[in-house]
Amino acid sequence: MTALAIVFWSSVALIVYAHLGYPLLLSLLARLRGPQEFRWPQDLALPTVSVIVPAYAEEEVIQQRIANLHDEIAFPRSKLEVIVACDGSPDRTAQRAREAGADLVLELPRGGKVRAQDEAVRRARGDIVAFSDANAHWAADALVELIKPFADPRVGYACGEVKLLGADGTNQEGLYWRYELAMRARESRLRSVTGGNGAIYATRRDAYVEVDPVMGHDLSFPFTLVKRGWLALYNPAAVASEKMVPSLEGEFARKRRMMAHTWPIVLRGGLLSPRGYGALYAFMIFSHRVLRYLTPFLHLVALGTAIALIGQGWVYTAAVVIQGAVLLGALSAGFVRWRPLLIARYYVLTTASLAAGLWDWLRRGVEAGWEPAEGTR
Repeated sequence: MTALAIVFWSSVALIVYAHLGYPLLLSLLARLRGPQEFRWPQDLALPTVSVIVPAYAEEEVIQQRIANLHDEIAFPRSKLEVIVACDGSPDRTAQRAREAGADLVLELPRGGKVRAQDEAVRRARGDIVAFSDANAHWAADALVELIKPFADPRVGYACGEVKLLGADGTNQEGLYWRYELAMRARESRLRSVTGGNGAIYATRRDAYVEVDPVMGHDLSFPFTLVKRGWLALYNPAAVASEKMVPSLEGEFARKRRMMAHTWPIVLRGGLLSPRGYGALYAFMIFSHRVLRYLTPFLHLVALGTAIALIGQGWVYTAAVVIQGAVLLGALSAGFVRWRPLLIARYYVLTTASLAAGLWDWLRRGVEAGWEPAEGTR
């Protein structure tokens, strides 16, 4: 086998492993470990909880968010504090938050979501600090379920399940998200999750870490807390819902922005350093995060080497045809709204967003500020 063929087969194997092999192996290992259940002991008092909602230009939804937390959540009001941290909001977000009865409203200079969260944690009174997006809606028992993992003193971080609403557009994020949540549940059963979400998560107040303002909590918190000796777990019974971006093109733009914030975490934020990881967690970080972020480059290598190897076996021709068919299907989805084509377009655009986010970060850096994603309010 030539060196070029070795490169081709290696890149193909890594792509297949990242998308199929790792989830299958994870499922097998999790099955051997058994189910994961969370209970709060009856003789253990509920902790006080501060729910922090960072907000920028959220006047349309902030009152509903606070009403949901105050009136619909089955949690003792005396143990619940709702904090809205306005990150230089240019509208009436702060005013409407006060009108809705938020316990504390912070009007902060524009510094980004992470810095708004940091300041809110400094002012919080709760033993647990929970976080939520302004456009999220929590189920009645979501907060009770979110804190259950903390009955184990080894747990420093917990996240819940996010149900995406608005599947009538072209975006196929819901399909991928179900796949992602299945892996998250299995990682939690084995050791700890490798990523979270912004709609519903929490940490112990004394486990909270202030990270670089361009590095969001979703990726940086789980592995950082694991390095510090904590468990980072997922409880699917803690349910939140959010509207997803309606269009594939909007999803590409959202993921591109996210990846511009993700690459700094990967390359200089400590994710690649094995220090503090056990062998199993290091394996999960490599399989779920590192390989996933490398897939656009692996695809380019596989395509380029397959083209160079045409004439040396039918498999190389097939590899070029298959990748070309996926690209053609993705292009066709812009004109024909057929689900297989939309899935192909989703895969191509979201894979491309990984590379586009890296390009954006390397070319011009990334600002800490953020704005609501298109069509999600």
